[in-house]
Amino acid sequence: MKNNLILASASPRRVDLLAAQGIIPSAIIPADIDETPVKNETPKAMVLRLAKAKALAVAANHKGSFVLAADTTVAVGRRILGKPENEAEARHFLSLMSGRNHRVWGGIALVTPSGKCITRAVETTVKFKHLSQAETDAYVASAEWQGKAGGYGIQGKAAAFVASINGSYSNIVGLSIYDTMNMLRGNGFGSDDGSAGKTTGS
Repeated sequence: MKNNLILASASPRRVDLLAAQGIIPSAIIPADIDETPVKNETPKAMVLRLAKAKALAVAANHKGSFVLAADTTVAVGRRILGKPENEAEARHFLSLMSGRNHRVWGGIALVTPSGKCITRAVETTVKFKHLSQAETDAYVASAEWQGKAGGYGIQGKAAAFVASINGSYSNIVGLSIYDTMNMLRGNGFGSDDGSAGKTTGS
């Protein structure tokens, strides 16, 4: 159906970002794909590849719907910082970002009801202040680093580490809403009277 939107992600942050725009996915179906980085792959290429793979994997079983997928990673230089596996790695990631710029790369993929796949990469530059040992210790102990690219979530305690942001804030949270809405509207989502899918509000 025209307004059916399936979100190929289990991220509650992405669900909340869409809900703030009045968009409630008709289904949330996380994609089961291999997310292993490819040797010498750039952060931009990786997030585009993974977002597209997620969207296509779910769309294969849900033809006729919009399927939205995303992937987010953090990079210091060309080094990709994924989700820390333990406290030691989280601490190391924080030390790499302390006092310097890093980039948050977001890949967005949208499969339309006709089967067309559109992708977009979004880059946001974030500068952290110099982190003291006490700040690092407290953050690692909070466990907020778990399950987050780069080992931090900007909407939590790590917000106090951010000296500046250049680019999309929502991209750091997990989904650039500006780009996502442009992709959806540009491809006909919400353009008829269908209610399954769903847009809410006026």
